[in-house]
Amino acid sequence: MQAIKELDSQLSVFESLESEVRGYIRSFPTTFVKAKGSMMWDVNEKTYIDFFAGAGALNYGHNNSKMKEKLINYIAEDGITHSLDMGTQAKATFLTCFNDVILKPRNLEYKVMFPGPTGTNTVESALKLARKVTGRELVISFTNGFHGMTLGSLAITGNSFKRHGAGVSLNHSVAMPFDKYLGEDVDTVDYLERFLEDNGSGVALPAAIILETVQGEGGLNVANADWLKRVEEICRRWDILLIVDDVQAGCGRTGTFFSFEQAGINPDIVCLSKSISGYGTPMALTLIKPEYDIWAAGEHNGTFRGHNLAFITATEALTYWENDDFTKEIIDKGLLVDEFLHELVKKYPELEGEVRGKGLFRGIACGVEGLADKICAQAFERGLIMETSGPKSEVFKIMPALTIDCETLKQGFAIIEESVKNSLTN
Repeated sequence: MQAIKELDSQLSVFESLESEVRGYIRSFPTTFVKAKGSMMWDVNEKTYIDFFAGAGALNYGHNNSKMKEKLINYIAEDGITHSLDMGTQAKATFLTCFNDVILKPRNLEYKVMFPGPTGTNTVESALKLARKVTGRELVISFTNGFHGMTLGSLAITGNSFKRHGAGVSLNHSVAMPFDKYLGEDVDTVDYLERFLEDNGSGVALPAAIILETVQGEGGLNVANADWLKRVEEICRRWDILLIVDDVQAGCGRTGTFFSFEQAGINPDIVCLSKSISGYGTPMALTLIKPEYDIWAAGEHNGTFRGHNLAFITATEALTYWENDDFTKEIIDKGLLVDEFLHELVKKYPELEGEVRGKGLFRGIACGVEGLADKICAQAFERGLIMETSGPKSEVFKIMPALTIDCETLKQGFAIIEESVKNSLTN
């Protein structure tokens, strides 16, 4: 009873002192005190399985032991924490390791930019650079895309609720239909191509086309490899820069380190954040083909673009990618999730469910309004943290740490099924 009173007291602190803008605490109304791997504990010592992974920022789990040890040692030795974009040993080691472990084996050549600590920082820098390189203003994005909450990123984001929060006009962007947006039988690249070819379309030649290969916040919409290749071909033909926003789908979430690898495309600019630090410490990268790295010194900057604690954990995170074993492990676990979701849709037709996603980035789009939210709320009560996505929050999303063990994964499945059953009968 005392613990419950303490929890209620702490929640009242957030209600009275924190802004109304707070969001996730409304879905997960408790006070967390500890986390390890794929588990979290609150002040009542209640245990939760984490199928949320910090919205994709914790691909290697909470307080990953190897990363924690490196971080503690670095801090204990008074290693540099803040350095803007000055040279530090931590940054040099990360850059070298990233080049050797990630870029070279994939035959990719990029200059690495540290634009600031968040996903929207890398997107803003990519948009700015594309406009500088081409001298054009327009950027083409896609329906249901999500790219961040600052004005440039919001202008290329599809969600009307998020866009409305800007309070000003969001300009210099046009949204085109994403793959399958107009139905399974419509190749929306034809639509895009027609707009570019027709002088009467009202769409100017853009500086860039930006896309997510899997739209996480947009509802787990997966772009077909052939569709991605056709978009790339259009970019090459029209001298348009191709930007891939891999903030959530990257760092192994779909199986390969970059989500676009399986499609065989070669973006001009890649945006990374969330799990690039490996530990949940803020960090973002903008990867730029060398010929487009035309920044003047200091032309794009920020106080926290040199987060050395993140360099330390990010370097350790790259050890997971020294061979193909981790990719195979992610793909195998993803297939377990896929099998479970298809069984769920078959067993509970009342869901009116559609299985979506890729790798450990999957979920079910529910045809019944409000059902996905209800299932997630039921799951939380039973000790599972899971969020929704999609323009109407119609998708419940399974996005655990990539390092989760199969036993914990299956325990989460059992909670989800109980939550589905309860939501459909009550």
